[in-house]
Amino acid sequence: METSARNQLRGTISSVQLGNVMAEVVVAVGDAKVVAAITKESAERLGLAEGQSVTAIIKATDVMIGVG
Repeated sequence: METSARNQLRGTISSVQLGNVMAEVVVAVGDAKVVAAITKESAERLGLAEGQSVTAIIKATDVMIGVG
């Protein structure tokens, strides 16, 4: 898979919560967690499941940095 997004994080799905329309997918990346809100249809089409290895692709115009 090739994309133009530079921020790609390999991780493992730790949970998938399916709602009526949306799904919340939590990806463990080392000690951190990335949470994605995607459509339920996409989660089902991709066959997302706990323990699956995935790539979290982050494409955003704003990134916040915190210290302290």
